[in-house]
Amino acid sequence: MPTASTMPAPHLIELLPRLLASGETVAPCAVVDVSAFDHNAARMRERSVGLPIRVASKSIRSVAALRRALEHDGYRGILSYSVPEAICLAREGFNDIVVAYPSVNTLALRELAADAHLRREITVMVDCTAHLDLIEAAAAGAGPVRVCIDIDCTLRLPGLVIGPRRSPVRTPEQTRALAEEILRRPQLRLVGLMGYEGQVASVADAEMGAAGAIKRLLRGTSMAQLVPRRADCVAAVREIADLEFVNGGGTGSLDVSARDDSLTELAAGSGFYTPVIFDHFDDIDHVPATFFVCQVARIPGQRWATVNSGGWIASGPPAPDRAPVPEYPAGLKYSATEGAGEVQTPLHGSGAKDLSIGDPVWFRHAKAGEMTEHVDRIVAVNSNSSYEEWDTYRGKGWTLR
Repeated sequence: MPTASTMPAPHLIELLPRLLASGETVAPCAVVDVSAFDHNAARMRERSVGLPIRVASKSIRSVAALRRALEHDGYRGILSYSVPEAICLAREGFNDIVVAYPSVNTLALRELAADAHLRREITVMVDCTAHLDLIEAAAAGAGPVRVCIDIDCTLRLPGLVIGPRRSPVRTPEQTRALAEEILRRPQLRLVGLMGYEGQVASVADAEMGAAGAIKRLLRGTSMAQLVPRRADCVAAVREIADLEFVNGGGTGSLDVSARDDSLTELAAGSGFYTPVIFDHFDDIDHVPATFFVCQVARIPGQRWATVNSGGWIASGPPAPDRAPVPEYPAGLKYSATEGAGEVQTPLHGSGAKDLSIGDPVWFRHAKAGEMTEHVDRIVAVNSNSSYEEWDTYRGKGWTLR
């Protein structure tokens, strides 16, 4: 069901002006409500129905936040987004790291292959023999390097493909053939399979009207088509290799994916922060945990206020739902001609009438981890209004490709 309240909690609203006035925090800044973060972790664990959840670091991008996530029961390992990120996390003490996307970064692959500790803790993704060749060349006699096969989980309808086109490996025969090729190469070690159903995990199922009905139909059709095919792919590989894990699912599909007996674990990351994208999912009674705050720099007219920055647009097809949502004060809207800007963002409406120079305006990002690319740290506020600062990857100086 849609989230009951999307505004920041009162203790956050009360604390931030003090931090800004004292200079302890400078806007624009990111804020996480720690109790909401923990609530969301507990809810995702309930929805996973006993399957362990691998934490998707792309949606978090903060070492402190990742540590907090993994402190919760039911969470195990990290689903990373690049080999350089995985190396950094392994050197921070994290273990059992799976890189969710194939890498062609030969320097990072060489660094991984040359280090026995990194080879133990990091698994890289493959979906074709070209990936195997590249990893072998980078290993240059070292190894073995742990690898995982990515299975295509798109929904195929007559003349239509729906979902992220992640892999050319779709059938049990294709999956087994790639597995056999890996087994022929002593510098590689096959340890897992991944099948991420993005067209289910990131598509809202509680929207009203015809659009919502179509999305629910596509979600149901997708899982009905995927589950037996994914199970057949897994079975085909298990006939010739011992697999440590089979990963699937995401925040938006934990309860659905958990019913697939071929999976040994799920993945989730965005749900800890709960950005705007999850406001219209059924059975996700999360609390928005992460916001960013910009300060009013201009009052250009009656019922208008302009904040510094604010144009933190999410990736994906350009559309209104990729823009941040101004949440507090309530009643703020973008200018139709300017929208959310890189340097400044004009806002208008009833929420602007009492704003003054320097006042904070609270936004929610459309997605999760992308917000952290704009800030060096996150102000992590506890329910008793105590707080600490969680460094983001940017704050640690990590440039991860």
